[in-house]
Amino acid sequence: LEKNGGKAPAGWEFDSADWWLEEHGLIMEAPGVLPNSKYDRTTQTSLPRAKYVVSGDREVTTVLTVHKDGRWELDKGTLYDVTHLPCRSARYTPADPANPAGTCAPTQAVRKDFPVTPGAAMPPVVGCAKQDYAVLFVLGLEQ
Repeated sequence: LEKNGGKAPAGWEFDSADWWLEEHGLIMEAPGVLPNSKYDRTTQTSLPRAKYVVSGDREVTTVLTVHKDGRWELDKGTLYDVTHLPCRSARYTPADPANPAGTCAPTQAVRKDFPVTPGAAMPPVVGCAKQDYAVLFVLGLEQ
């Protein structure tokens, strides 16, 4: 990334103030946001929610409803039930937002902390605030 001015081979740009690691300690592209509304072609209106078929590739496959206001719910099971446990990710941002050029950098990650045990939290990185994320598979979109 450094050699290419922060541009990954896949074309996305690395943001040094807001970056992600996956369970093997590799820098990853920030995931996209699931749309929280659906356009109904029949009525030509936008529905205030979107529905996705999700799974963790284990026992539960269910429907995830994402509402326009950010709320979400599963038709059955829990977030744990539809989380793909071997996959982990975390978003890292400077612990001191007033000093974004501080020490929060992927080079501060401790290599021996990876890979992360399935289901465990992602490791902290010196100088960074961290938000862990669960990974689930989106198998389909409501028609």
